[in-house]
Amino acid sequence: MDETNRLLGLQDEVGESKDNGDTQKGKYMIFKSGNEYFGLEIQYVQQIIQYQTVTKIPETEDYIRGLINLRGRIIPVVDVRLRFCQGPCEYNDKTCILVINVKSTTVGLIVEQIAEVAEIKEDNILPPPTIGRADRAHHKYVYGIGKVGNTVKLLLDPEKLLYDDEPVDPEQSKLNEE
Repeated sequence: MDETNRLLGLQDEVGESKDNGDTQKGKYMIFKSGNEYFGLEIQYVQQIIQYQTVTKIPETEDYIRGLINLRGRIIPVVDVRLRFCQGPCEYNDKTCILVINVKSTTVGLIVEQIAEVAEIKEDNILPPPTIGRADRAHHKYVYGIGKVGNTVKLLLDPEKLLYDDEPVDPEQSKLNEE
């Protein structure tokens, strides 16, 4: 199945979850950023669209890529890789935009690839590790670790992702602590 059909299938799953609030509980949209897989509660996801041209906004943070016009609505777009200080990557046919709504704010998240919609039960969600200070800073946007089979997914807090003032910079965190 090509990428467009796969995204349409996931979009249908998002739509079905929106129709019945009970089916949303425990479902997460899993996407790839760098070498990690992240999850957002599906209740925040409005739709998935293929990457499109973004109009840049001067003098904004690097991770804010700009604006898109989505059927007459102007939506700011954030590159998740840059928000996590992972460095830029080439956008390709798997790159897409997750349109999310958090506290009545609609934002597009550019992600490298949508992986799946996964159900993660509450008893399979652990708090992020807090071994060292740098580790806590690195998991600034992660509220939990979801166990899915033999893998783990980093579960994101969308409010912190959008509204936190400073992006994660593990090297800077180490310098501030010394």
